[in-house]
Amino acid sequence: MKQTFLLLAMLTLGSAQAQKNKPMNKEQEIEQKVDALLAKMTLEEKVGQMNQYNGFWDVTGPSPKEGNAALKYEHLRKGWVGSMLTVRGVKEVRAVQKIAVEETRLGIPLIIGFDVIHGYKTLSPIPLAEAASWDMGAIQNSATTAASEAAASGINWTFGPNVDISRDARWGRVMEGAGEDPFLGSKVAEARVKGFQGSNRSDLGSPLTIAACAKHFAAYGFAEAGRDYNTVDISNATLYNTVMPPFKAAKDAGVRTFMNAFNILNGVPATGNSFLQRDILKGKWGFDGFVISDWASIREMIAHGYAEDGAEATLKAVKAGSDMDMESHLYIAELVKLVYEGKVDIALVDDAVRRILRVKYELGLFDDPYKYCDEKREKATIGSKANNESVLDMAKKSIVLLKNENQLLPLKKKGQKIALIGALADDKTSPLGSWRIASDDNTAVSVLEGMQQYKGNELVYEKGADLTVGKTTFLDELVFNTTDRSGFEAAKKAAKEADVVVMVLGEHGFQSGEGRSRTNLDLPGLQQELLEEIYKVNPNVVLVLNNGRPLALPWAAENIPTIVEAWQLGTQTGNAVAQVLYGDYNPSGKLPMSFPRNVGQVPIYYNQHSTGRPINSDNNVFWSHYSDVEKTPLFAFGHGLSYTTFKYGIIQLDKKEYSKGEPVKVSVDITNTGNYDGKEVVQLYIRDIAASLSRPVKELKGFEMVSLKKGETKAVTFTLTDKELGFYNNEGEYLVESGTFKVFVGTSSNNVQETTFKLR
Repeated sequence: MKQTFLLLAMLTLGSAQAQKNKPMNKEQEIEQKVDALLAKMTLEEKVGQMNQYNGFWDVTGPSPKEGNAALKYEHLRKGWVGSMLTVRGVKEVRAVQKIAVEETRLGIPLIIGFDVIHGYKTLSPIPLAEAASWDMGAIQNSATTAASEAAASGINWTFGPNVDISRDARWGRVMEGAGEDPFLGSKVAEARVKGFQGSNRSDLGSPLTIAACAKHFAAYGFAEAGRDYNTVDISNATLYNTVMPPFKAAKDAGVRTFMNAFNILNGVPATGNSFLQRDILKGKWGFDGFVISDWASIREMIAHGYAEDGAEATLKAVKAGSDMDMESHLYIAELVKLVYEGKVDIALVDDAVRRILRVKYELGLFDDPYKYCDEKREKATIGSKANNESVLDMAKKSIVLLKNENQLLPLKKKGQKIALIGALADDKTSPLGSWRIASDDNTAVSVLEGMQQYKGNELVYEKGADLTVGKTTFLDELVFNTTDRSGFEAAKKAAKEADVVVMVLGEHGFQSGEGRSRTNLDLPGLQQELLEEIYKVNPNVVLVLNNGRPLALPWAAENIPTIVEAWQLGTQTGNAVAQVLYGDYNPSGKLPMSFPRNVGQVPIYYNQHSTGRPINSDNNVFWSHYSDVEKTPLFAFGHGLSYTTFKYGIIQLDKKEYSKGEPVKVSVDITNTGNYDGKEVVQLYIRDIAASLSRPVKELKGFEMVSLKKGETKAVTFTLTDKELGFYNNEGEYLVESGTFKVFVGTSSNNVQETTFKLR
């Protein structure tokens, strides 16, 4: 017996020793390093890591001697700055990083942030346009391209992706997101996070990836009246089922940071909202990255009437889980004192700093603070041929053919006289879109330049009318031309003599984006008048739209035979548009947002709930409708045509009744019945007929892009599981309920066939 005990003791000791000697994995090593560094830090240095400053001087020039910039510079040298934003370019980043690493007591490197929204220098389409591709591989590759250029310029953190769901085209920031649908939005969020960061957490160590940031947490896209920074007031059902899914998808994809929102939710600013940041994000979801405020949003809690002064705003933000202060200057001013006064537990500070340091270690900044500072890589990467090819591919896939009566498209490559009209057709800046602060003006390929590459036709260009007057910068309100029609006659003459007229009309690139809310969704300036005048002399008009949001264009939809939604497509805009117009690329995009008939319908979205009176069953006025216009959209979510045609077979289910947890197989045959090879995005929607909460009339739960040669047929099969068939109740609990479900399959949300099954 004694020998047995001795043997057991030896085995236990050996096992413990083996466990002790077992090499740590990378995450364990990082945690150990974070703990060791945290133990060395003073309170002031900890708070400094929670402080982010905007770039405040020409870093490679003389240091500032007075004013706010001098104070920030002194904080940087003391180690009281954890991050800087808008510092860019290898020389600038290296210089500021050198101060943090070589002049401070602990040498903690900075994380350098920047708004890399749809590219750095070489620009992809605006994010809403990318979502119109429904091509997750292309979207991920677009983010990878953007990350490579940003990383080559010294940046290691982007304030993207924006995963806000929005149903209101008046809100200018719809251009930054993926539209109105949480399922599509979740897929896009995952693709963008993986594109920026790599497919797994260890990829963050690469000098070609950057940390991503899911924003704005949460519900910013539901700002009342579509007015930026405005109040949000939504139900828990909407929060859990519509707003949250893309954020959860981003978290599951490994996103390392979140940014909170400007708006209030349930009366509490998102920046000071413990329910969002502590209970859901860091609690229920187990997020171990860090949360940054939006620009000065901690200070803005005072304007919201939620905090009396900076000290109270700081107190509420820290307690709520906001780990880093972007440009409020409040953490650095107030937090140390709040800890010493016992109003803020030091454990909250330690938790925030631990999260920030963890991401810095994951990025490899402690191993090599200058890993993003390679001038040769910067020169070779930015504007490379490969990057231009990448954004051109993305741009072509983002174009949506809304209408093509009389088959005006594709254009013939020989023997046509084409009039190209519109100020935007010869614009090399507006097509870059909004949120492109690292790019240079006048660097987009214009539509005119793109069409000039095709030499077989006679191409005549006339502007018709200027779109704007005065300055057109990121900070300025735009002023539109409403009086100068001096170019109308020349445009009408060119149109009259042409076989086909291509008109490029829409919004200026700075007419959408942050702070660019609109109460009209029409063509600004004189463009509508110009369109109608040209149509009078030649009805063979191809309308190419450049815009950052859905527009209300009822006259064009009724009269213009061909309409192409070309958004703002970035650097390669003109080449992408020309290749689609001439048929070298067959468009396959689908709308990620519904287009209204007029602004009075907004917000309008396909996944609405049924009212108690959805139809005119009693042949009287008392039903849910408008008296002056149909309640349906002008162009529905998921709509998009091709130069070929597709025929859908009958939906097939493997059976009619299923048990919970059992996969539901849905199949349909798709045939290319036209004269061109093409791609079709096959869409699957469901409806839970009767549930404990009212469910939408349709919900997207699957889609697949299928390539078909002309005459070819392919079977497309979807699998529905509990993940697709359930929903969240008002307490955030996920439910899968028995009952009857409708299944819809088709080419858009309003062009589907249906069948039913029962879930036991």
